[in-house]
Amino acid sequence: MNYETLVITKKDDITTVTLNRPDVHNAMNETLMNELTHCFQHLSVDDSVTAVILTGNGKSFCAGADLSWMKKMVTYSMAENKKDSRLLLDMYETIHSCPKPVIGRINGAAFGGGIGLLAVCDITITLPETLFAFSEAKLGIIPSVISTFVAPRMMPATMRRLFITGERFDAAAAQRTGLIDIIVPAERLDETVVSCIEQVRSSGPNAIKEVKHLIYHLQEMDIKEFKKYTVEKISELRVSEEGQEGIKSFLEKRKPSWKR
Repeated sequence: MNYETLVITKKDDITTVTLNRPDVHNAMNETLMNELTHCFQHLSVDDSVTAVILTGNGKSFCAGADLSWMKKMVTYSMAENKKDSRLLLDMYETIHSCPKPVIGRINGAAFGGGIGLLAVCDITITLPETLFAFSEAKLGIIPSVISTFVAPRMMPATMRRLFITGERFDAAAAQRTGLIDIIVPAERLDETVVSCIEQVRSSGPNAIKEVKHLIYHLQEMDIKEFKKYTVEKISELRVSEEGQEGIKSFLEKRKPSWKR
């Protein structure tokens, strides 16, 4: 897959998706959003991919909206704004619903919509000096579309404060809010990503997909409906090929077939 705003690399069963607009701190425009959506649609159905790493080229992970894109937005009608916002939502939703685990290698600053990109990752790793901000209110708008994906990671009171003030906060604060899972110095960033990948490889591929579905349903269903779903799902997975292999390998004290 060749893209204008992304660099895609693959090593064994791991694909790395790198935002490649370093001259504008990997800010998002229509091209980048369309390409990310297209890329993750393909990765979702690629059986040769076990996990995906999402990162940025240069000093920043993603600075949010591109200035040129914002200049065009000023002249958009209501209908055009809705179409544009739907494009943004589709991008986040495609990454969020990817059945493969997505590891966010947050190599630098993430502002505005850039935080939305890390929020849709399953595991987020960054550096102590990384800065974050929900800067939308400074422009008279709000972090509306990303809130769907940010909210499950944050306490409402903290989200309200950071959305209102637009203040910058560091990696330690981001970790306390739940946006960031792991903080490591730069020299350990890649080895930590590799360690996470090894943990992922030890889990059943179908189990990972079903975990992501489980969390999604927990957020979408009422509690009575969800309880019924959990009983049906665990019963289904216990008799599945992967479930049978996993349980038997444990009882037989051997590695399951999917573990490298």
